[in-house]
Amino acid sequence: MADRVGAVSPRSEPRFGPGTRGVTPAVGKTLEIGIVVLFVGLVTTALLGGVVPDYRSAAGSEVGDRVLAATAQEIERAVPPGAREVSVRRSVDLPSTIAGSGYTVRVDGSALVLDHPDPTVGGRVDLSLPRRVDRVTGRTDGGADAVVAVRDSGGGSGLVVELREGGDP
Repeated sequence: MADRVGAVSPRSEPRFGPGTRGVTPAVGKTLEIGIVVLFVGLVTTALLGGVVPDYRSAAGSEVGDRVLAATAQEIERAVPPGAREVSVRRSVDLPSTIAGSGYTVRVDGSALVLDHPDPTVGGRVDLSLPRRVDRVTGRTDGGADAVVAVRDSGGGSGLVVELREGGDP
């Protein structure tokens, strides 16, 4: 009986030791994966919460300004210098969306206005036209085949400039 008391039984071995080394890499990899997932989640939240929307608004504002400038330039170029009887038609290339949303370019008196759902995107630009232009009218939606048409006002007194979609007569 004395021999039994001094003998070490297999159950008294520690749970972690040389025989359980295969568990350590699996636990380490699991912790590494958890840290990477946490890091990616934090970076994604930071970007989508602040940086990306701000950048998108700024880029949309720039594109809106360029659309207004290009459209105003085409309208001003469509009016020929010194001609009385006129029938001019020029196309205007416009992007289909700005900052992911549709928009409208419309004439308001002697200015072009860009209407957009995002209040940071939009604007107004005054047109520089000769005095013989009686009026400027029209509107077009983004992505449509926009056309600038210049014609006599009918009474021979001046010209009418119209911004419209290309399918219109």
